[in-house]
Amino acid sequence: MVIKQYAVIGLGRFGTSIARRLNEAGQEVLGIDINEERVEDAELYVTHAVVADSTEEKALTSIGIRNFDCVIVAIGDDMQSSILTVMLLKDLGVKKVIAKALSKRHGKVLERIGADWIIYPERDMGERVANQLLSPNMLNYIELSKEYNIEEIMIPSKMAEKSLKELNIRAKYNVSVIAIVREEEIIISPSPDMTLNKGDLLVVIGNRDDLANFASIE
Repeated sequence: MVIKQYAVIGLGRFGTSIARRLNEAGQEVLGIDINEERVEDAELYVTHAVVADSTEEKALTSIGIRNFDCVIVAIGDDMQSSILTVMLLKDLGVKKVIAKALSKRHGKVLERIGADWIIYPERDMGERVANQLLSPNMLNYIELSKEYNIEEIMIPSKMAEKSLKELNIRAKYNVSVIAIVREEEIIISPSPDMTLNKGDLLVVIGNRDDLANFASIE
């Protein structure tokens, strides 16, 4: 297996899901966030994690960011920081920059300043992006028709420690849970009384738009 060096800037739910999957696949992953608490949490599932402001050129240079094979900019809701970070990364000569876009307009700006791949979370959840980086032919969803998919989605933190009955996912989000992936275990047709754990992945079936809405929950 070829081991590459990845840096993930922004350790919210989206960035975390990418970093975790890459790390599980044996890749070297550096997690970067301006929030110290998020960086401390990330130390459990990345090779290294640092507190840094990615809009500061000195901070990126001191990390040695130009030496990474790929940098994923997964900054949450700060469009200005996202754009400035991508600009700095390209100026510093990073080989491949992938950036999360908050809107089509944001995506167009990122494309103009040199981002190599634009990700729209409502269409591309972090787990899928990581899988495509590791193996372009491997997808973590099954297309049933033009309207319906089966997808694997990481649960948002607010759903942890709650049962499927409490969450009432089918009624609230119009998607159905058909399995839970927990570490090395796959639980098929889980009981409504089953409690979800932090880090669980849900295998869900539904309309593409409903699935996208469910996958974008913070």
